Order: sequence, then structure tokens, then C-alpha cells
Amino acid sequence: MTTYDFDVPVDRRGTWSIQWDGVASRFGADGLLPFTISDMDFPSPPEVIAALQERIAHGVFGYTDWQNEEFRSAIRDWYRARHDTEIDTARLVYAPSVLNQLSQLLRMWTEPGDAVVVHTPVYDGFRKAVDGLGRELRGVPLDDPAALEAALAGPRSRVLLLCSPHNPTGRVWTEAELSSFASLAARYGVAVISDEIHADFVHDGHRHLPWTRFGRGRWALITSGTKSFNFPALTGSYGIVGDAADHAEFIRRMETGEGLASPAVLSLTAHIAAYRSGAQWLDAVRAYVAGNLELVAERLDSAFPELSWAPPQAGYLAWIDLRPLGVAEETLQRELVDVEKVAIMPGGVYGAPGFVRLNVGCAREKAEAGVSALCRALTRLR
Repeated sequence: MTTYDFDVPVDRRGTWSIQWDGVASRFGADGLLPFTISDMDFPSPPEVIAALQERIAHGVFGYTDWQNEEFRSAIRDWYRARHDTEIDTARLVYAPSVLNQLSQLLRMWTEPGDAVVVHTPVYDGFRKAVDGLGRELRGVPLDDPAALEAALAGPRSRVLLLCSPHNPTGRVWTEAELSSFASLAARYGVAVISDEIHADFVHDGHRHLPWTRFGRGRWALITSGTKSFNFPALTGSYGIVGDAADHAEFIRRMETGEGLASPAVLSLTAHIAAYRSGAQWLDAVRAYVAGNLELVAERLDSAFPELSWAPPQAGYLAWIDLRPLGVAEETLQRELVDVEKVAIMPGGVYGAPGFVRLNVGCAREKAEAGVSALCRALTRLR
């Protein structure tokens, strides 16, 4: 069995990394230790790197067809083995990113001024996509079924945009919750778009259920292997569109209006290798990240037991409610940046002032530095 050493830090500075080299654009200072954008500091699986090197050695990078059996079957077999779910590969679509898919589907299924219902706090990429298209983002609290129904029943509600598992909270929706969402969407004639990019990073004791199990009427599942296997810079995403006419229309738009008939070949290569050979690496990195999250929990419980913080059900993002401490978000951010020299995402970015989102998809030494800096800053400000 292959072993992986995630304790060895990788120097990402000078590689055009948004997390490392772009920190000043968001936080106003260079040289900060970053815990920000949701990519990991670990190299991609060696099995993926080997496949990329082999493809690069071929030397010809011409136009490529994503509708090939290797890509389709890799996705089909991954869902079968990983999620105990059969998918219809005839309904697959491809796009440069999940947000690109989201934008295309919103253009297909909504008009300017229509409402898109989301759970709050909300991933900031959703807000940008919805606002940028002139649609209304209609937020409802995560644990308020009555508010969700009211929003779906509201005027011009056209789409329920799920984040499954949820970003930034790491919530894994239960079968009962997903069934309820499907019933409500059908009752009010609302389409469902389920972003499942974090689906393969669910922690032990929880289970992700793909929307293909619940979809009825107009729906789409949009996702990518880039997040779990850590190759977002290669771009590439795929989706499953439930209705045959919608599927055909999505592909028509991508190939004509968008001019995106040919994918990035290295993205296809990476996805196939990840789904065929990357399961062992994924299990290992999930376990390692779970250890980082337990470290965060231990430190916070020791310093601030009133927070009662527990690790998320999925992902490598620690979503922490600091409101019981009564520390203003702007004051905390100044302390973190100016004194501790760390960059941690403020909850206000996701519509939830008083929270922070700490990325611990990194070597344990770095995770420890991040939570220690946060605890020191909070201790001084209380």
C-alpha cells in the first residue's frame, strides 16, 4: 500500500498562487501566512501527476473531444464505487468550471429579475454569479425549512441553488433533507441546481447522496474532481442535466455561443487518473485533514470552551462562529493581519459577520500556526 507524507510543506510562493501570491489584493499586506481560498497546499496525487507527465510526453495538444468513453466511464465507475449511485452518462455535460456551468444554466432557466434561492451563509462565488447575471439572490437560513418554503413560493423564484455538501459550513445534507428539497421544488415549479464539488471530501460518519437520486422535473448536478484531488488550476468540470432537451440545449450553447467544444486535455487526463487511481490518496488526505480539524477543535475548546466548536462534516474549511466572544470582525481582521501576519477569511464575505473560515488543507505545522494565531488574537481582544 502506498503511503503519503502530508507533513512536508510545499513552497507555493512565486507560482502565481492566488492564496499565497495574491494575498495582498484582498488583505492589503504582503507576506501573510494564508488560510484563505479553498485549494490545498498538498501536491496532487502522484497517480495524477504521472498521468499528466505521460500525456505531456506525447507532445501534441490538439483539439480534444470530452465525449470519449474513457472520461465517461471513469465518472460512471467512480459514482458507482464511491457513492453507490448509477448515473446516465448520456446526460453528462462539460464546462471549464462549476461556476461556468451555473451561469449557463441560470441563463437557460431564468430571466433578469428572477430569484435564485440559496441557503445562507452563501459561497461568495454564487453571489457573484447570480448578481452578475442580474438575478436576485434570495437567501434563507440553513436550518429554517419554513423560510425555505416561503422563499421558493415567493414571486419569481425560479431556481433552488444547493451547495451539497454546503460551503462554507461543511454541512452534509441528510436523505430526509434532500427529499424535502426535491418535494418543495416540485411543488412550486422551481428548478434545482446542485453544486457537489465537495462531495468526495465527506468525513467519516457522514454520507453524501448525489442529487441524481432525488431530481425530478428540471434539475442539474454540477461538479468537478478539481477540489478533492487539488488540481483547480487545470480547470474543468462536468455535470449531469436531467432533462434530455435541457441537456441538448446546454451542449448547443457551449459549442456555439460559448465556443467551448474542446476541453483542456490535461483536465480530462487528470480527472480520469483521479477517478481510476486516486481513491487511496483521497482517503489518506481526508484522514490527514480530519486530524487538522481535530487540532483546531482542541485548541478552540481549550481557549474558548464557550464556542463549543466541532469539526465540519465535510471539507477542509473550519467555519467558526466567534459571536459569543463579542469581537468585532474588522477589529479581529486588523489584529490578524497587522500583528499575527496571517490571512483568514472573514465571515462577512459569506454574509455572516462574526464568523471566520480557516482553510486547513495544509501541513499540520501550518494549521497549528493558523489556529494559534487566531487564538492569540482573540485572547488579546476579549
